[in-house]
Amino acid sequence: MDSVRLDKWLWAARFFKTRGLAKKAIEGGKVHYNGARAKTSKTVERGALIRVPQGWDILEVEVVALSDQRRGAPEARALYRETEESAARREREAEARRLTNQAMQHPLKRPDKKQRRDIQRFQRRQSDD
Repeated sequence: MDSVRLDKWLWAARFFKTRGLAKKAIEGGKVHYNGARAKTSKTVERGALIRVPQGWDILEVEVVALSDQRRGAPEARALYRETEESAARREREAEARRLTNQAMQHPLKRPDKKQRRDIQRFQRRQSDD
């Protein structure tokens, strides 16, 4: 295989569930190819760096192999290699999110009717100011 469109490669590498979602992400400027925004029809080359959003994280991967067919997850992982900086950044951000969630106090139960009215009264005062 010599050339593959960017949207097909992202779909085959299982970054997106459908080619349509891959196309929307590319056109929305969320996917960067070698540090620049790319078009959907951009041909992917081995060794290229692609930045792809994945939930809270942004993965930076190097293209190792080309494919335009969607296969199983282990075969899809063989199409790319995540850069060391990206993996380290992803770990740091995951740890920061975990610590932030631990610091937040979650209520033991839902507010009752009086507490809900107090919250609404407080919010109305804040919006009036």
